[in-house]
Amino acid sequence: MVEIVSTEDVLGGEPRIAESRVGILNVYDLASGGHSPTDVADQLDRTVAEIHAALAYYYEHPERMRALRRDREDMVQTLSEQSLSPPHTV
Repeated sequence: MVEIVSTEDVLGGEPRIAESRVGILNVYDLASGGHSPTDVADQLDRTVAEIHAALAYYYEHPERMRALRRDREDMVQTLSEQSLSPPHTV
């Protein structure tokens, strides 16, 4: 049985395939980009069962996935703004 876990010290607490650093959002993004579960499994060095479990988790937890995606987008926006801002001088 494939286990999906979340621990604060790995991927910032985002859900992932147990005993790996393969996040659920990463699996979904690859699969939704036109790759078959078999191709995704090959690319990530995971089993097809793990990929199916990750995709099932994604679809079973839509609110959490949306929240995680929003958090990522906010972080990217913040980093982008900080990197484009001139340094503060005193």
